[in-house]
Amino acid sequence: QVQLVESGGGLVQAGGSLRISCAASGRTFSRYSMGWFRQAPGKEREFGASIDWSGFTRYADSVKGRFTVSRDNAKNTVYLQMNSLKPEDTAVYYCAAGGVTPNANAYEYWGQGTQVTVSS
Repeated sequence: QVQLVESGGGLVQAGGSLRISCAASGRTFSRYSMGWFRQAPGKEREFGASIDWSGFTRYADSVKGRFTVSRDNAKNTVYLQMNSLKPEDTAVYYCAAGGVTPNANAYEYWGQGTQVTVSS
């Protein structure tokens, strides 16, 4: 079992930066691939970024070059550094564990989400 808790969301102006975190419980965190998804009002949940156990990363085209996913296995934490934020990045951001593909169905565990709002 893995429990995930996101933090660090908030309100930021367009062009600004924000780092959100996801703290995981469990001693096997380092074995899990982790993903970040987001869901805007009225839209489906979409893939943002993922990082596997070896550090290999994958990004959606919409965030590539602006967002960076990383992990600290000693702290059981995965991060999403978001730069050059745009109003269209506004969404609830979810951390997920167990998959590395853009397919949300591949992930076993999900956090409760953290709201990120980008003002224009």
